[in-house]
Amino acid sequence: MEYLSFHNHISFNICNKEKDDKSCVHQLDNMVLEFSSSSSTTIIVSNASIKNNFATFILHMHINNKSLIKTIHHTVYVTSTEAELFAIRCGINQATNFDNVSKIIVVTNSIHVARKIFKLSVYLYQVQSVAILSDLCNFFKCYENNSIEFWEYPSYLK
Repeated sequence: MEYLSFHNHISFNICNKEKDDKSCVHQLDNMVLEFSSSSSTTIIVSNASIKNNFATFILHMHINNKSLIKTIHHTVYVTSTEAELFAIRCGINQATNFDNVSKIIVVTNSIHVARKIFKLSVYLYQVQSVAILSDLCNFFKCYENNSIEFWEYPSYLK
């Protein structure tokens, strides 16, 4: 598939669980400080939670010189994987629609779900993955230097 040629534009930053919690927080703080002033970088913080079959998806999006964008979605009877993929999909979709964005950073506590986006095998959540990959293919085609990073924000740091 076409998106395979963009693998060098995609990276995953995994929190080292062997280090202390402060190290993970420090890495995230440094990343935000480094990229939040860049007019070409969008930082998306994605979170989804399910309680009593009621899912809440929350996205916070930061683009330099713009107001912080907060998006909240609610739905019922979905799995946590579906909820996380949908939250990531919404964030990427919004970010790719802004002009001059060349770098997208997605911070999530479900890095394992983000990795599923790029699996080529058929699986239960492939429809969400295809939608995300479609947005990313268009984003990567715009400029050869465009990139996306996924940063883990482990649940235990909340």
